[in-house]
Parts: sequence; structure tokens; C-alpha cells
Amino acid sequence: MKRRNFLFTSAAFAALPASAFATARDYTPGLVKTELAAGKTVFLDFTATWCSTCATQERVINALKAKNPAYEAAITFINVDWDTYKDAKLARDLNIPRRSTLVALKCNSELGRIVAGTSRKQIKTLMDLALQATTS
Repeated sequence: MKRRNFLFTSAAFAALPASAFATARDYTPGLVKTELAAGKTVFLDFTATWCSTCATQERVINALKAKNPAYEAAITFINVDWDTYKDAKLARDLNIPRRSTLVALKCNSELGRIVAGTSRKQIKTLMDLALQATTS
């Protein structure tokens, strides 16, 4: 019986569009600058597909966004592929030391960052800071 439930659940999730899960935008050069120039608060996730810390951070971020839709409505979430952009101007300008770095920005100013942290409390604090910045 458990196997049948697993298969049914797996099929149901597979039928959902990818946008139901992936709400963050993928980074392209100039995207962060454009979003900040438009007055938006940006939450950057420097991530790699093979990084277990990044996967844990992603699960926490998605759980927090699911619990509080205000994050998604007010903040622009951008995933920056570490393997592609680790040497890019964005990573150099922000002094990004490694993958699994989360950074919140508003008006070309850094609000805060987390390097390799996976604590729900720590990530929520950074997301709350970004959310507060959207109204200031």
C-alpha cells in the first residue's frame, strides 16, 4: 500500500509545471542591476547543483516562502549558478567567497549575508530583513 501511495504522489508532483516549484529567477548578467534600479529588494542565492549545503538552504528558503507568501510577493529571488558565475563581475563585486552564499540587497547596498549557513532561524532573519527593506 505504501508503494502505491508513493507512486501516486510522485506522479502527481511530476504532472505539476516546473514553475510550481521554481519561483526564483535564474541569474543572467545585468539582471541584478536592473532589479535594483527598479527599486526592488533582491535575494541572491549563489548555488551549485552538486552542493548539499545549497540544497539544504533551498529547502529552508522554499519552506519559509510557502509559509509566508509575502516573501515571494515583495522580494526578487535570484539563483546564481556558482559553476557558471563564480568569476563573474557580480561575484567579484560582492566578494562572494564560495557557493552556498546568500545575499540580500536593496539600492546597491548589502542588507546582509549568510555563508554556508543552513539554520532556519538564520535564513528567516535574512529573509525578514529583506522583506522589511521592501517597505523602506
